[in-house]
Amino acid sequence: MAINQFGKTGNNLQWCSMISQQEQARYSKQTILPEIGMDGQEKLCAAKVLVIGAGGLGCPVLQYLVAAGVGEVGIADGDIVSISNLQRQVLYTEQEIGQRKVDVAEKKLAALNPHVKIRTYPVFIDSNNALDMIRDYDIIVDGSDNFATRYLVNDACVMLNKPMVSGAIYKFEGQVSVFNYKEGPTYRCIFPEPPGADESPNCADIGVIATLPGIIGTIQANEVIKIITGVGEVLTGKLLVINTLNMGIHTFHFKLNEANRNIAGLKAIHEVCEVSVGTLSYEELLQMMRNEHVQLVDVREKDEHAAGNIGGVNIPLSQIDNSYQLLNKEVPVVVYCASGVRSGKAARQLMGQGFKNVISLEKGIRHLGPVVTLR
Repeated sequence: MAINQFGKTGNNLQWCSMISQQEQARYSKQTILPEIGMDGQEKLCAAKVLVIGAGGLGCPVLQYLVAAGVGEVGIADGDIVSISNLQRQVLYTEQEIGQRKVDVAEKKLAALNPHVKIRTYPVFIDSNNALDMIRDYDIIVDGSDNFATRYLVNDACVMLNKPMVSGAIYKFEGQVSVFNYKEGPTYRCIFPEPPGADESPNCADIGVIATLPGIIGTIQANEVIKIITGVGEVLTGKLLVINTLNMGIHTFHFKLNEANRNIAGLKAIHEVCEVSVGTLSYEELLQMMRNEHVQLVDVREKDEHAAGNIGGVNIPLSQIDNSYQLLNKEVPVVVYCASGVRSGKAARQLMGQGFKNVISLEKGIRHLGPVVTLR
C-alpha cells in the first residue's frame, strides 16, 4: 500500500490501488501526464476534501474535484437555491429553487462521477461544529462569501493542522491562496484582523461578474489537485490576484507570523464580524414552502401583524432573544418584516442563538400590495 502526500496511509488507498478499467478510461487524460500517472490518481482517490460553501466558488470546485476522482468530497452549506444564484452558481437550475444546495449538488455530482463518495452537511459552519466537521478531511476548501467564515475556517484549520485553499471574489477581481500548508503562513498572516461589519460586503451586496467565480473556483480546485498529487508549486505564502477587466495577474508574497499559529479556541462567528444572511424573494418562498416544512416568522410589531401578514408566528424583533425557544433549530426559518431591514437583524440574532438555516424575506412584504395570508 502506498503512502499518500500527507505522510500517512490513506484510508481509501487499498481500494484505490485496484482502479477498475472503467475508471482508468475515465481518468486516462489525467494519468497519461507523467507528473500524475496512476500513482497520482491513487492519491486523488485516497484523498478527502471538504468544500465549505456550495455557491459561486463551491460549484466549480466541486465539479472539478469530483470529475478528477477525489475519493471523498464533503459539502457544507445551509443555504437554499434562489433565483439570484443562477447567474453564477452553475450546478443549479430554476427547477431547484427552494431546495437545499447540498441536496441538489449531491445528486448532480453523483451523476457526474459515481466513484466518488459525497458527504453533505446542510448547515452553516460555526464555532460549535467547525472542528468536528473539518477533522475528518485532508484539505479544506473555503468557498464562503464573508469574512467571518474565512477567519473561523482559518482558525479551525490551524488548530487541526489542515491546509486551507482559499478563494475570494469582488466585482471583477478574485484572489486565491493556500494557507497553513505544511505549517506555512495562515490567513491571519496576510489579513491579521477582520474588517468591521460595514467594511465587509459580499457578492449579494456588491455584485460579481458571472464568470469570475468559475475562474477562481477552478484555480482553487487546481491547487487541491497539486497538493494531493505533489506536483507543481503550491500557492503557499503567495496571494494570486486576477483582474478580469484587464486580465492583470499579480502575485503578492507574505511570510509566516508564528504568533498566528497560537490559536487555542474558536470565537463564535458573530463575535468575529457581521455574519452574512441569506435572502429569498416572495416567489421563492412560495416554492420553498411547497417543497419542505418551513417556520415562517413575522418580526414586526403585533399591531402590524394584525393589520396584514403572510402567515406564520408573530415574534417581534425586540422579543427574538427571549422567544427563540418557540422555534425548532432543526427546521428552516424564514423571517419577514415590512422592508427586510428588521428581518435581517432578526436572522442574525437567531443565527447567534445557534440556528443554522435562517433566511430573510427580500424587501419584506410592503411591496406586495394587499397581503394574502399563506396559511
